[in-house]
Amino acid sequence: MNRFPRKIIASLTAWLLTLWVSAAHADTLQQSITLSVENNRQEQQTQQRIDSISEQTRTMLEEFQTLSRELESLTAYNDQLQRLLDSQDEEKALLHQQMDDIELTQQEIVPLMLRMIKELDLFIAGDMPFLNKERSHRVQLLRDLMDRSDVAVAEKYRRVMEAYQIELDYSRTLEAYREEIDIGGEMITVDVLRLGRVGLYYQTLNGRDAAYWNQRRQSWVQIQTNERLAVRRALRIANQQAAPELLELPVPSVHSDVAE
Repeated sequence: MNRFPRKIIASLTAWLLTLWVSAAHADTLQQSITLSVENNRQEQQTQQRIDSISEQTRTMLEEFQTLSRELESLTAYNDQLQRLLDSQDEEKALLHQQMDDIELTQQEIVPLMLRMIKELDLFIAGDMPFLNKERSHRVQLLRDLMDRSDVAVAEKYRRVMEAYQIELDYSRTLEAYREEIDIGGEMITVDVLRLGRVGLYYQTLNGRDAAYWNQRRQSWVQIQTNERLAVRRALRIANQQAAPELLELPVPSVHSDVAE
């Protein structure tokens, strides 16, 4: 103690103290630096996790939006399909009802058509005797048609109505044709003139004889000589060999055997 002055000892003590403080401060600084580096590293990791979570969230949001649009489209499509199914169910029910109605209608219409064919045959038999073979053949075809299973009821009905329409058309048409008719038990080829259903006439091919049909008497009545020219001219008009003109033809009275 006597060798070192107190001033030196105090200086040395101060230096040692400073050195100790510096070392302690260096340790604290190092710890601070280490802690800061660690904090930065943790913050980077945290930011990376945040970025990852943000990216996942954005991806999930896009997927959610895509799925939402798809769900909306599928919902609209399913609604449309359901409406179609409901409509088809209604159509099926309607078709079943129509099939039941058709079956019932067929049960009613077939007897009706048979009666219509029978009435048509009776009508032709009692009508003026024109185109008898053709008209009777048409009736026979209808009878044969009714026995065919390969022909639909609708087609049968159409053919029956067609035959009735043909008969109706006879009432408002002028027609001339050639055929053999029975005159007094002898078959003679004549020119026949049909004036609707008002009058039916014939003229022999040589033009010497002519007659009209008396429906009440169910026979032919000879036409007077002065009236045969009118029949000849009417035949030419019906055959489109002459221009139409006003003609006077004998027409049998409904209440008399005398032609008017």
